[in-house]
Amino acid sequence: MIARMSKYDFVLFAAQSEDFIARLRELGLVDITTTGWEPTEEDRQRILDIEAMAKASAFLTEWRKEHTMSAEPYAEGREAFEAWQEAQREAAARHAEIGRLEKMAEELRPWGAFDPKATAALAEQGVVMHYLMAPRSTFDEEAATWGERYTIVEINRSEASVWFVAIAKSGEEVSIDAQEMKAPTMDIREAELRIAEEQAALELLDKRFARIAASEERMKGYAAMLKEQLQGARVEATATRAADGMLIVMEGWAETATSKAVDALLEEYPNVVYLKSDPTPEDNTPVKLQNNRFARIFEMVGDMYARPKYGTLDLTPFFAPFYMLFFGICLNDAGYGLMLLVAGLVMLSKFKQGMMQRAAWFATLCATSTTLFGLFCGSFFGMSLGEFFPNIPFFDFQGEFFSWALAIGVLQICFGLLLNVYMTIRCFGVKYAFSTLGWLIVLGSGAIATGLPMLNEAWVIPGFTPSSPAFYAAMGVGIFLMLFLNTPGKFLNPFINIGSGLWNLYNNVTGVLSDVLSYIRLFAIGLSGGALAMVFNSLAEGFVPEGANIVVRILVMLPILLIGHGINLFMSTISSFVHPLRLTFVEFYKNAGFEMASRNFEPLKKENDNE
Repeated sequence: MIARMSKYDFVLFAAQSEDFIARLRELGLVDITTTGWEPTEEDRQRILDIEAMAKASAFLTEWRKEHTMSAEPYAEGREAFEAWQEAQREAAARHAEIGRLEKMAEELRPWGAFDPKATAALAEQGVVMHYLMAPRSTFDEEAATWGERYTIVEINRSEASVWFVAIAKSGEEVSIDAQEMKAPTMDIREAELRIAEEQAALELLDKRFARIAASEERMKGYAAMLKEQLQGARVEATATRAADGMLIVMEGWAETATSKAVDALLEEYPNVVYLKSDPTPEDNTPVKLQNNRFARIFEMVGDMYARPKYGTLDLTPFFAPFYMLFFGICLNDAGYGLMLLVAGLVMLSKFKQGMMQRAAWFATLCATSTTLFGLFCGSFFGMSLGEFFPNIPFFDFQGEFFSWALAIGVLQICFGLLLNVYMTIRCFGVKYAFSTLGWLIVLGSGAIATGLPMLNEAWVIPGFTPSSPAFYAAMGVGIFLMLFLNTPGKFLNPFINIGSGLWNLYNNVTGVLSDVLSYIRLFAIGLSGGALAMVFNSLAEGFVPEGANIVVRILVMLPILLIGHGINLFMSTISSFVHPLRLTFVEFYKNAGFEMASRNFEPLKKENDNE
């Protein structure tokens, strides 16, 4: 559900604004509207510095895994951050230089050790060396011919190539069918020496990184200070000034449940006038979700699209069970589900709070759904459990689930329409929901009268068949609501209602057809993953020699099964994650009348008390 909000309008002296924002930050309950904020150059620099310090923290986490050095911390977080920036620039430059030298060393290695000064001196005296490389076969065939015109000296050779020098007079053109290389300015000894020097300089940088690592908490405190400064700058820049700049007007938001604490602060704060009111539909009200433990896990899924607009319905608790079911259907294998379940439980044991714990619970719930649905269908790593347990009536996914996928689609779409009707009635009144209610009655009646018997011949509701009066009555009511009561305020104008109703009917029919057909992907993805699992099983079995014992079978089959099922599990898990997202955000959200919020509830708060 969406938390109720209270709106505040503050008026105070401009000289008090900084202290007032600091008090609100300490309270940590008020979100100040900063719509239209444009960052200054100083603000942009703060943002860049905050991002850089987040990268520094990630780097230091990895650095500590390989180093155990201790050092004296810097006196201030800012000093540590500046030292980090300088050390990073130097490290990047030295890594680039090492890469360049290593590439040069690879080119110099075939030429061995020599004196570049001596070759330069020979060039000044008119003796020029041309450095060449040719395929080994070409060199062996042509060396004698080339030797008649030039002095040829072989320097090095590999299985494929030969490096050699052709000595010619100054200005003489060398015509040899080989790749001429640029004359080296150093030999391999000097290149390796310079690489060693750069690596030694990198090792010296570790002492500076050790000091930075020891100052990480202070650097985090500096980052928190910059975040608070950025908060203050946003509020100051977007506040409305009045009375020649002497007064400041700000808009704020607080949860209704905690607004008494805000009221208490405002009552005791000097020279502040405030108005407290309920939000209106025209307000850009921030949104905060308040769900139970189960639905809270799936908020991360909904946040990938957007949060619901204030005053509408939070759909998270309603799509969460469907999403779990869809994931299990798409992956559709008890063996794969057990592997994901183990991974989820490991994550739960490692992460005890925060977003990673929610991700762990999300993985665990989806894995549980996959395991149960896989057992229901009798699939275990691509093997049919029906062959081992013939007395258990497993569900025939390949033979029966196509029609069930369409039925699940109709069910979720009708559920979305029902939520849409509820929200419309709650927000605007019954008359605004007539059209959607009519379409829900038509679609639901058709699904009950014709869809249920298609799933099972025994599922026929007596008195409600495609030829029964009750069915025609329900369809008539639905069509009447759609055609004649679809434009609130203009019910007495039949031409507008019928014209608008026919247009809406066309859009609904074509739209629901594509929406329902989209749910076939549940069947297609589940079937493709299962087929690939069986292919890898057959492939592994096919490589086993006839009459092989159990040891040989394991040695032959195990690598194929591990690689094959690993690839299939990776690809199928991604598909099982992505496609239920699409069904949720496109089909369900559209029919449920989802409206997105433009902002989340983000109260001013103390980032850190270290500094």
